[in-house]
Amino acid sequence: MSRMPMARNRCVTAALCGIYGIRTTHGRVDTKGAMDMSPSFDTVGWLAATPGVFRKVGTVLLGGAPVAAPVNHLLIADDGFIEADDAVSSLLRDALVAMADVLPHPQHIQIAPNGLDPWRDAIRLLQAYEIWQVYGRFIEEKRPRFGPSVSERMQVAAKITKAEADAARQIHATARDHIHDKVKPGTIVALPTAPCIAPRTDTPADGLESYRVRVMRLTCIAGLAGLPQVTIPVGTVSGCPVGLSFIGWARGDEVLLDLAFELSRHLGINRADEVIE
Repeated sequence: MSRMPMARNRCVTAALCGIYGIRTTHGRVDTKGAMDMSPSFDTVGWLAATPGVFRKVGTVLLGGAPVAAPVNHLLIADDGFIEADDAVSSLLRDALVAMADVLPHPQHIQIAPNGLDPWRDAIRLLQAYEIWQVYGRFIEEKRPRFGPSVSERMQVAAKITKAEADAARQIHATARDHIHDKVKPGTIVALPTAPCIAPRTDTPADGLESYRVRVMRLTCIAGLAGLPQVTIPVGTVSGCPVGLSFIGWARGDEVLLDLAFELSRHLGINRADEVIE
């Protein structure tokens, strides 16, 4: 049965397709000419099949002064790994061991002190609120036709109040400060890019919703913090690609691109014996 990437950001798309991907530091790449979606979180990224091209694009697109530092601290987000299927988590942990000659000795942490769901809920609500602020008038006036899932989300977005959004912004600010305090220049955080291999095309609606929830628990970390994140294609589980992510410090995008290039020689782990039903 064929599979499809049901990704919410470029890193997830890249991971499920077995290629390299980046979400850049929020505001690092000029978005002039692009359409807003959720301005508090919108950022530019790109995908590439090879590490050389992946790194080279950064020299063209990244603006402003980078914040360079040697990578001397590696944090493994155990609460992120808990979200992953056992086969995916095992492969990624083995990949980190294989990369030990390049990476610093790891320290295991819980990146979210109160669990990932409060962060996931905050970013989900703020994204929906801002999308409605940007497109609500157009939707009400032009009444475009949406697919069922998009239509349902727009109906929810239309009902979010400013008070609810303000409360979510408080969580956003607290989370951002907390993550920035953990991820100072020289520190990177390792976590699964996606919790599983790509969902099957015949996955029922409740299964896809469960998948989206798990994905957002992972993607909300870099999203709320506005920090750069790269994903590298470390190998496969049951013939399907699996990606490993590293989150870096603000304006440390170039360091992550260099790291992805350096780690590329460790890729290619194959878990053909793992069968995903």
